[in-house]
Amino acid sequence: MASQSQNEIPGGMLDSHTTWGPYNNLMFSVRQMLEKVQTAALVKVISCTNAGEVSPVGFVDVLPLVNAVDGSGNSVPHTDVHNLPYLRIQGGSNAVIIDPEPGDIGICVFASRDISKVKATKAQANPGSWRSFDMADGLYLGGVLNQAPAQYIEFSSSGIAVKSPTAIDLNAPSITMEASTVTVTASSSITLSAPIVTIDGQLAQGTGANGGGAHMLGPLTVDNDVTAESTSLHTHTHSDPQGSNTGEPN
Repeated sequence: MASQSQNEIPGGMLDSHTTWGPYNNLMFSVRQMLEKVQTAALVKVISCTNAGEVSPVGFVDVLPLVNAVDGSGNSVPHTDVHNLPYLRIQGGSNAVIIDPEPGDIGICVFASRDISKVKATKAQANPGSWRSFDMADGLYLGGVLNQAPAQYIEFSSSGIAVKSPTAIDLNAPSITMEASTVTVTASSSITLSAPIVTIDGQLAQGTGANGGGAHMLGPLTVDNDVTAESTSLHTHTHSDPQGSNTGEPN
């Protein structure tokens, strides 16, 4: 009887065709070995050791989402895989901190050798065992197939957008903004707090819905004149009850 075609043999599963001749016998053995080689998988994050704080890169527990299947086509779900390092965009002490969260779906790749000693020492080391391409030596690379974000940095042809539903905190010894136009809009208030606040340029109060009075604790020092309703504080005069006008203020 002729040997079964390679493409018709279920990968690594024993069926009625597997024993048809030496070729199928050999291919069955090869495929069984290949089935044990883990390359990449879609996984769901079960837990993460970090939650957005400033800390060293942590580890995740994940659940492989594509089930194993036996020779009869029955589903064999995977169990959780524990303590896998996850990817952070980092160079030296500079990093973008976006830690995985439970429920995230992402890509997990698997090292060709046991990485347990390197995980423990963070230094060059021999493999911890003889295992290879094992799920225990997985590395979580980040999210795919996830929902639309509520907090993000967006890069598009129209520019860069930074969005947060809660707060944005900028903290540095020096912060510089340079643009032809800067617009700051607040629905409630704007607070500037510093020992000295310097405005280098003309200062104009709006005449729209947010126009209103101004209050200063003082003292207020003005090097040049002050004009109110077209009246100069420095050169104005008053009517003299005895006739004519008073002189200008000294």
